[in-house]
Amino acid sequence: MTYERPQFFHVMQYAASADRDVVDMVSGNPDWEPPAALRDGLREYADAEPAEFQYPPSEGLVALRKEIAARRGVDPDRVVVTNGTGEANYLAMAAALDRDAGSEVLLTDPVYPYYTGKAELLDAEATLVPTERDGSVDPARFREAASDETSLILVNTPNNPTGAVYSRETMRELAAIAEDVDATLVADEVYDRFDFTGSFESALTLDSDRVVVTSGYSKSMAITGFRVGYAVLPDRLVGAAKTRHMLVNVAASRPPQVAVLRALRETDADYYARVRELLRERVATFADALDAAGAEYTSPEGAFYVLARFDGFPGTMGNAKRLVDEAGVAGMPGETFGSAREAWLRFALVTPRVEEAAARLADYFG
Repeated sequence: MTYERPQFFHVMQYAASADRDVVDMVSGNPDWEPPAALRDGLREYADAEPAEFQYPPSEGLVALRKEIAARRGVDPDRVVVTNGTGEANYLAMAAALDRDAGSEVLLTDPVYPYYTGKAELLDAEATLVPTERDGSVDPARFREAASDETSLILVNTPNNPTGAVYSRETMRELAAIAEDVDATLVADEVYDRFDFTGSFESALTLDSDRVVVTSGYSKSMAITGFRVGYAVLPDRLVGAAKTRHMLVNVAASRPPQVAVLRALRETDADYYARVRELLRERVATFADALDAAGAEYTSPEGAFYVLARFDGFPGTMGNAKRLVDEAGVAGMPGETFGSAREAWLRFALVTPRVEEAAARLADYFG
């Protein structure tokens, strides 16, 4: 799969220019209210002293790094606050590949395409390893694919686009493979608050110096525009990541860090539980419509995406545009995510119009 340009924006722009009303189920922009404490943090920051409007520490505000570290059970020196989880992934991938331990990156198929794009940006060769039908990972496939050229294994759990939640045992075995071939395992856990199974465990619980965990608050706090992410790196990689972050960005923006810190301290578990319940209801509504349309589809264990396959309607870019024009629903073509689900379409359930979109799909395919 060759990464050319962000296909997400291409589909969204096409939908926006359509001659009819279209329900956008392309983007991963949450539509619910951020934590109240986050707004309070921004208001408080507006009245801060002038010194608070200057550069923050490059690796992130000390208080925020300590808060993240306490929650993740790690030393604050291992935490780098980044411009979103996207930068955290880039820093982790670069640190792993800069070790001269090989130029191959193992990714799942289907895959979030920005991982492939970052691999190409870093002059690495991406190898896609097919997942199981339900989206789960068979570590034996990764072991078979791994070689002396493998420098990095990158997985996302809960997963975009399959909704699978990888077990701790799966992550342990992937870390063992990384150890055996002198590679690094990066676990992107940005959807960790959207685990519907109650079984998700962070890869940090493995306590392995082969593991990097990346995450952020774009999804969990419904603030994709704030760009506050972080990476937790082993001691051997953290210095290189901090240097690259400083040279590329100098630092992450101070106001969003201040607001996120207050939200972390003052937002209780009920906030996240209410969002999970909202998403469960949307999944059920959408599944009913897909049943009516005779579609095969995934039942996500986490995150907020559903993959669906309609007979005679493969997940090409052309068909995604056709769905916009003829059904008034915008979804992502499965071919964007690799070859394993190229017959499918991916729908993001982050719109209050899920029921309306579901009805349109049921009418169109039913």
